[in-house]
Amino acid sequence: MSSPSPAVPTAASVPSPATAPSPVAAAASAPAVSARVGSARAVSAGPTVAELLDFVRRAAEDEALIASLPLDPEGRTWVRLDGPGGSEAWLIGWPPGTGTGWHDHADSVGAFTTASGTLKEHSLAVRLPTDGWKTLELNEGVDRSRELAAGQGRAFGQNHVHEVLNESDSVHAVSVHAYYPPLPRIRRFSRTGAVLRLEQTESPEDWQ
Repeated sequence: MSSPSPAVPTAASVPSPATAPSPVAAAASAPAVSARVGSARAVSAGPTVAELLDFVRRAAEDEALIASLPLDPEGRTWVRLDGPGGSEAWLIGWPPGTGTGWHDHADSVGAFTTASGTLKEHSLAVRLPTDGWKTLELNEGVDRSRELAAGQGRAFGQNHVHEVLNESDSVHAVSVHAYYPPLPRIRRFSRTGAVLRLEQTESPEDWQ
C-alpha cells in the first residue's frame, strides 16, 4: 500500500515495501461513520465477513467522510476508522499510479470497497504456506484480476494474497477497508513472473 507530505496523514495502511510510513491516529474531526454496525453481536464473536463488507460499503457511501480525507498527489494517505465489533478499518487515498505491492493479511478476514475512482486488484487463487519458505514458484492458472469502480467492493478470507493498484494516470481513488481480527501481521512479497519471494514481515507497530 512515495512519501506523503507533512501536511497530510501518512501513506496507506498497507504501505509499499520500500516505504514504512508512520501512521496517524484517526482524525477526531472525521464525520461519524456507522462504526457500530453489528455492535449488537456478542463481543467475543466478532463481525462476519458479510458484516465487514456491509460496513465498508456503507462507509464508502458517506460523502462527508470521503471528502474529509486529505489527498496528496505524491503518496497515499490514510485515516483510521472505528470499525464494527473491534475490527480494524481504514479510509485510504490513492494517487494515480500507486499500489500496495503483493501482500497478505495473515489469519484476518477482510473487505474493501472503492468509494471514488477505480482500483484494480490482482490476487492469487491459492493458499500459501504460512511459514518456512522464502521463494515459491506459482502454478499456472492461479492469477485473478478484477476492476473495482466506485461503489464496488469485495470480501476475502484468511491468508488472502493480493495487490491493489490505482492504474489511472490522472484520477485519485479513495477506498474503505476493514479486517477482523485486527491485522496481526502483514507479509510482503516481490514477484518476478511465476516466482513469489517473501521480502519482509510487518507487525502492527509498523503501521499503527
